[in-house]
Amino acid sequence: MAFIMTRINVGDFDAWKQSFDKDLPRARETATGYRLFRNLEDPGEVFVQVEFATSADAQTARDRLRSSGVLKRFADTSGPSVVEEVESVRR
Repeated sequence: MAFIMTRINVGDFDAWKQSFDKDLPRARETATGYRLFRNLEDPGEVFVQVEFATSADAQTARDRLRSSGVLKRFADTSGPSVVEEVESVRR
C-alpha cells in the first residue's frame, strides 16, 4: 500500500472541491480511497491523502497530477509526495 500526500491552500474550499471531484488529471483513477482534511484555523488549507494498492500505482497517479498542471493554480502547495505507512496506532 502507498499514498499520495498533498497540502494545498485552496482559498475557497467549496469551489476547489467541485474541481477535485471531477478528477480531470485521473489521479484517483486506480485509487482504493482518499481522505480530505481541513485546517480548523484556516479552512482553505487542505490536506489530501489518496490510497493505492501499490507504489507503482501511486507514482503513476502522482506523475499524472504533476503533468496536468492543476496544482500550478495554487501558490501555496506541498507535494504531491508518494509515501508509505510505517506505523499506525489507534486508541
